[in-house]
Amino acid sequence: MSDSWRRISAIVRADFLLRFRRPSTLVVFLLLSATAYLWVPDPATGRTLLQINGQRAIYNSAALGMATASIGMIFVGLFGFYVISNAIRRDVVSRCGLVVASTPMRSIEYLLGKFLGNLAFLVTFIAGFMLSSMAMQIVRGEAPFEPLVFMHQYLLLTPAAVVFVSAIAVLFEAIPWLSGKVGDVLYFFVWMASVGIVVSQEVRSGGIGWGRYFDLSGFGFMTEQLQQTLHTESVSIGASEFDPTKPTIVFQGLSLPPAWVLPRLVSMLFPLAMIPLAALFFHRFDPVRTRRTAEKGGRHWLGRIQMLLKPLTRRAVAWLLLPARGRSLAAAIWTDAVLTLTLSPFAFLAFVGISIAAIASAKTLGALPIVFLVLAVFVSDTVTRDLRAGTTAMIYAAPLLRENLVWWKLGSTCVLSLIFCALPLAISAGAGLARFGAVLDGVIFVGALATALGVITRNPKTFIVGFLSFWYVVVNDHGISPALDFAGFYGHATIRNSLFYGALAVLPVIAAQVAHRWRLARA
Repeated sequence: MSDSWRRISAIVRADFLLRFRRPSTLVVFLLLSATAYLWVPDPATGRTLLQINGQRAIYNSAALGMATASIGMIFVGLFGFYVISNAIRRDVVSRCGLVVASTPMRSIEYLLGKFLGNLAFLVTFIAGFMLSSMAMQIVRGEAPFEPLVFMHQYLLLTPAAVVFVSAIAVLFEAIPWLSGKVGDVLYFFVWMASVGIVVSQEVRSGGIGWGRYFDLSGFGFMTEQLQQTLHTESVSIGASEFDPTKPTIVFQGLSLPPAWVLPRLVSMLFPLAMIPLAALFFHRFDPVRTRRTAEKGGRHWLGRIQMLLKPLTRRAVAWLLLPARGRSLAAAIWTDAVLTLTLSPFAFLAFVGISIAAIASAKTLGALPIVFLVLAVFVSDTVTRDLRAGTTAMIYAAPLLRENLVWWKLGSTCVLSLIFCALPLAISAGAGLARFGAVLDGVIFVGALATALGVITRNPKTFIVGFLSFWYVVVNDHGISPALDFAGFYGHATIRNSLFYGALAVLPVIAAQVAHRWRLARA
């Protein structure tokens, strides 16, 4: 047993040191501090973090602890997964996994080590956010600082989310078809569903027996406790304006009643079952099983389907490559855009599916949310695929591409987006110039954002989680807020909207160009 734990601790230590020696980790903690400052505004500005029945809650340790812990759960549940879900892939790419596979370490030991490494990072992540939030209470100085009360709120809400995200990241990486973009998108909806189902049941019926045991986010527990202690459903968490004429209220914090002890324990412990499940699928760095499906054919069902489709897509793509003649930057842009359809036959099928959906909903353009969801998935890695494939040096040796990488990729993602959305754009033109302009603006916005985030972070997951979060808010708003209708989903977009999102697309691209030039200067 001691040898086993020694091997596991070695994996945990290596992961911990590797992650915390990266500059990106420092950036994360700086962003956490900034986020805490933004989410805990000075009441003198007319904004507050927590409102109850329209009354501002005093900034005591209980109120700030509960409110910031709920925000921290969102960070862990969404962004945390995308940050840690490359632990096994990193060992594949660096070939350290081959060394691990040659040792006596068992697969379950390796996966447990990766899980604990994920857990250590996320605990540090949430602890850093908690300390930043504590500092904000001291800065605001409205009530005595009680660190134990503050930590108690975090312990009631966050452990289940941290354990779940750490475990499911390992499971998704161990299952081949979930280790890429499919898993990234699927996880987003799994997390959102786990939040929505439990909370809705608590609001409607006071809770269901089995639902409480799967309250991974802690929002179900928080909702029920707020209803029981405050006797209201009117609670607003997040920096928002308040009515200063109403008296303030003192919130005493969440407690753990006996009925919730077992559900909270189960919701924290049941994700551990994902580790032995992951061991059933884990490839143990077998070179045959870890080679990329798109490059060498793959042996699972997704790879076989792609191989069957490639002859068809190659013929179709051959026609699209006819305009890409010469050595100009425009020719390089067109070739790179069409390359996506060649590398991934599923992209070609997605194009066909988008076109059919657009025709089926031509009168209302009701398929636009699905069109943009599919579009985001396929443009997400257009910028970073050269880096992952190890062909960056070859790209930089080509004329015009090294200095113009950002503009090349921006053109590529925009052209690809226009190809994908050709039929929806044509149909929207029949609905009026304003609707056509909104859809076109949304297409360019997606392409520009994918380019900027891909160049800056060199990780496609950044764009996926950012855009999916925004898309989810837009779809759930149902067009009530015209300012959110960035692509004319509901026909409420205005010219001002289009100008705003157009400007919003320009700024990240400029930042990406600055980042790229800085990297070239350092090279």
